[in-house]
Amino acid sequence: MLRIFTDTAANVPPHLLEQYHITAMPLTYLLDGQPTELVGHDYYEAMRKGAEVKTSLVSPALIRDTMESALKDGDDVLYIAISGGISGTCWSAELMAEELRGEYPDRMIRVLNTCGASLGEGLVVLEAAKMLEKGCTADEIIRQAEENCGRMRQFFMVDDLKYLRRGGRIGRITALAGTMLSIKPIITFSDDGQLQSIAKVRGRRQVQDKILELLRARF
Repeated sequence: MLRIFTDTAANVPPHLLEQYHITAMPLTYLLDGQPTELVGHDYYEAMRKGAEVKTSLVSPALIRDTMESALKDGDDVLYIAISGGISGTCWSAELMAEELRGEYPDRMIRVLNTCGASLGEGLVVLEAAKMLEKGCTADEIIRQAEENCGRMRQFFMVDDLKYLRRGGRIGRITALAGTMLSIKPIITFSDDGQLQSIAKVRGRRQVQDKILELLRARF
């Protein structure tokens, strides 16, 4: 049997994780220096309140132990991961998978780099889980998941530039000028899964119009 794994960056609701028997590995973050499990709402609320937050990848030891538990039960493993361009979790999972392949040569262990995150990653995970429930083979599920990752396009805006400044992605002057002029950068994932600014517009309404324009241009 195939077991599907992902990480909490996929933002799959707990009831769907339970319904489709998906295992979500917890990313963590440092909240004012204290390690905390990454929960979307709590994470962003802490940032809004001015807390110092730094994200961290899933523990390699936890990835290995959790995948090995499935392998010992005779199951194959498919790990659908957050983009390797913004987190080391995907590469860490692949490293652990390579070790386990040597110890369990009769089992299939695959790590899929979605080159996405959040809803985009989560939709790939849920489609794979639904196919598994319908009785599709592992090869069929992986092939479709890879195709979904290739077609996926994510566009989003950052409402407050100070978080980009904190992360070192833009300078202080750029952040200040952008905030004063109400400039909203539209961000997407590049082909290799890294974040990139694809457009800059003023005001929320123009953001919506621009994202629709970008989507129509691609589909």
